[in-house]
Amino acid sequence: MGYASIMVAVDAEEGSRDRVRMAGHLADLFGAPLLIGVAAERPDYGLFSTDPGAGGPYVLPVLHENCLERMRRAEALFAEAAAGRSRLAWRSDIADPLLFLLAQSMAADLVVIGRQARDNPAERFAIAPADAVMQSGRPVLIAPPGLAFCDTTRIAIGWKNTREARRAVADAMPLLHRASRVVVCHVADGSGPDEADDLVRVLEARGIAAGTARTTRDGAATAEALVNLACEHAAGLLVTGAYGHSRLSEWAFGGVTRDLLRACPLCCLMSH
Repeated sequence: MGYASIMVAVDAEEGSRDRVRMAGHLADLFGAPLLIGVAAERPDYGLFSTDPGAGGPYVLPVLHENCLERMRRAEALFAEAAAGRSRLAWRSDIADPLLFLLAQSMAADLVVIGRQARDNPAERFAIAPADAVMQSGRPVLIAPPGLAFCDTTRIAIGWKNTREARRAVADAMPLLHRASRVVVCHVADGSGPDEADDLVRVLEARGIAAGTARTTRDGAATAEALVNLACEHAAGLLVTGAYGHSRLSEWAFGGVTRDLLRACPLCCLMSH
């Protein structure tokens, strides 16, 4: 059991290098025969003007060439950071970055993306992790900025017995089987039994060493309490379901999902 193909979202920014290295390490871990880099960019047509005095007829080709140049830099970064691996594939186009990634994700067993640094709100980031998680139909690993390695020897599962959480556990099975220890974390909110022990029994029946950890919020947000619990058990990866629903053209997220997507310091594997 493993991931045969791993896809990583790449852009021309230097922060992509760590993300590609992380995806490469995961490919090595599973002996994945294919590591796929994906990049897309859409020209800023707001800069285009039909006013001949503003150089209108000449602006559009320049915008396209700028996009192509950034994608060439992204491809070079991908090739350099993933060097030494036998099978690499590159897919890029002038297109909406999210829509292009969603279309390409059919070829991936696992998608690795990054997220914006909290202390750099002006940073340009083409793909919102939330949109990729909710729409790709694939397990998505969100890499915090500045992290080039995901320690999967100890894994925490943020557990609530819901469809999304069950899907996340199923999607993470290749990683769970390789972990030396899995801890099923539950943050009590008074909504009913946590059923964490049931999940432990399911995992142990599959040969996965697992235990439980429980806490209450005690004034902290649920996401913060969950991350603290995972860190107490030295987890390098947090597996959790992503909760939300479509609201016209936007997604409305549950508070835990929103907070984890915004600021989780651990690698986070999410499924919806």
